[in-house]
Amino acid sequence: MFNNHNKKLESIIGKNSDINGELNVSGTLRVDGMVHGKVNAECVIVSESAMVKGDIKARAIIIGGKVEGNLYGEEMIEIKTKGAVLGEIFTKKFFVIEGGALNGRVQMQKDETNVIPIEPKAQET
Repeated sequence: MFNNHNKKLESIIGKNSDINGELNVSGTLRVDGMVHGKVNAECVIVSESAMVKGDIKARAIIIGGKVEGNLYGEEMIEIKTKGAVLGEIFTKKFFVIEGGALNGRVQMQKDETNVIPIEPKAQET
């Protein structure tokens, strides 16, 4: 899964970076350093060396480091082996690899695109 989301890595926050404020990124963002504030992107990858203190909103979110905040994944969220999340998770698909940690609540949203409506049959009189 990791390789599918980093094909077009457009923005990187380096290991020695410490960012304060809201980040709005088009495309994929990889965080290797420290972020204090909200993060919005198409895809967010939090590496093992990273720490995010704030909410993350993206189509896909992959956590390899630490996050203190809520995660809003439109399609999926994955917590890797060394990943740790303190907060709530809202997504359609959620994966935790053995060793990954979550201290919070998960709210799964139904994927309505695969639902076929069934109309009740009209009763004959």
